[in-house]
Amino acid sequence: MIEKLGYKASPKFNEKRADIVQTIEFGNPEDLIEFCKGIQMGSAVDSNSVPEPSDMPGYQDKIIMASGSFTQGSSIEISCDGPIRPPYVAFLQGGLTYEYGKLAVLKAVENLKLKS
Repeated sequence: MIEKLGYKASPKFNEKRADIVQTIEFGNPEDLIEFCKGIQMGSAVDSNSVPEPSDMPGYQDKIIMASGSFTQGSSIEISCDGPIRPPYVAFLQGGLTYEYGKLAVLKAVENLKLKS
């Protein structure tokens, strides 16, 4: 779905996976930010929170972080983050269940489409 929208995903839908992390290259900061906001909106925890890019110790660039974690710091549940710098890559990981992950990604894609 991400590739059909014109974004570069890695691994691609038909490639063998060796990790739970999916990267998505957006090419612009607005799409990266809106996708992360959509992941947060589609999360079972803190869906009313709105992630914003901010400075974080140890990073040169602003970072946006979305997390629908039941346990603080757990990215396996669902999270999406990325630095606000070219090529504007999001690191999406987790999804406790297929349905939970699918709903969050669908909300993120819907959020992207609402922006355009």
